[in-house]
Amino acid sequence: MKTFFNILILLLVTNITLAQEETVYSIYFEFDKYNLDDKQGNNVVAFINAIDTTRIESIQIFGYCDDRGKDEYNFKLSNNRANTIKDKMVNSGIKNKIIVTIEGKGRILLEDDIDNVSEARSKNRRVDVVVNFEPLPPPKLEPGVYNTVKKDLIVGDRIYLQNILFERGSSKLTGKSRAELEKIARLLQKYKNLQFEIQGHICCTPTFQKEAIDKDTRKRELSINRAKTVYKFLLGKRINANRMTYKGYGNTVPLGKGSEYDRRVELVITKI
Repeated sequence: MKTFFNILILLLVTNITLAQEETVYSIYFEFDKYNLDDKQGNNVVAFINAIDTTRIESIQIFGYCDDRGKDEYNFKLSNNRANTIKDKMVNSGIKNKIIVTIEGKGRILLEDDIDNVSEARSKNRRVDVVVNFEPLPPPKLEPGVYNTVKKDLIVGDRIYLQNILFERGSSKLTGKSRAELEKIARLLQKYKNLQFEIQGHICCTPTFQKEAIDKDTRKRELSINRAKTVYKFLLGKRINANRMTYKGYGNTVPLGKGSEYDRRVELVITKI
C-alpha cells in the first residue's frame, strides 16, 4: 500500500509540474463514520506536502455520503467528514488561510446502470480535497484547433474556447465568460455558413465516473449542462438553432495537457 501511495504522489506531482491547475485527492470513510485512522490522516498531509506549494492558490474540502439515510443527517455527516480532514491538515501544519471551502454536500445518488452497488456506495462515502493552482499560460494550439471563430474553417476544425469559464461544479457562466461569448456570437453572425456542435468537457472526476455532478441540479450531468448553457446563450444572441447541436463528453476526451485544459467547452465545425 505504501508503494502504491508513493507512486500516486509521484504521478500527481509530475502532472502538476507539467501544467495542472487543480488536482483532487479522495479519502474514503466507513459507513456512518467520520473519524480518521492515523494512516489516512498522514496520507492526506503527505499528499499536500508533496505538491509544489508555491503554486497553490487555495484548497477546498468537500464531504459526501452514500445514498442511504435522510438528507438532514447526510448533510451533517458529510460536513463532519469535511471538518475532520480540515482539522487534520491544519493540525499538521497546513495554513488555515488557504483552505477556502469546507462543505458537506450530503449524499451522492447512485446511477441507474451501476453493477456493483456496494462498491459504488463505498466510493461515495468520501471527502475530496481539491487543490487549486495559479493558472499557467494557454497551451500551444495544434493544427485544426483555434481559439476563435474565423474565415476558412473546415469540417472537423475545433474552436477551443479558452476563456469560457464556469463556477466550480456549476454550469453557470461567469461574467468574463459572457463577455467572451458575446465576441464569439458576433463572429458566428458574420460567418453564417458555419454549423457546429457545442461540446462540454470536465476534469478531475474519478476514472470510474465519466461525468460530474452539477451542484445546481444535484445530478450527474455537468458537461452536458455546460454545453447547453453555451447553446442557450448563443440562441439568445440570435444564432439559428438549426446551426447548432450540443453534447456533453464528461471526462472522456482529455487533452493530455493538464486538468485546467480539460475543463472546457469547444465548438466543432460539422458543416460549412
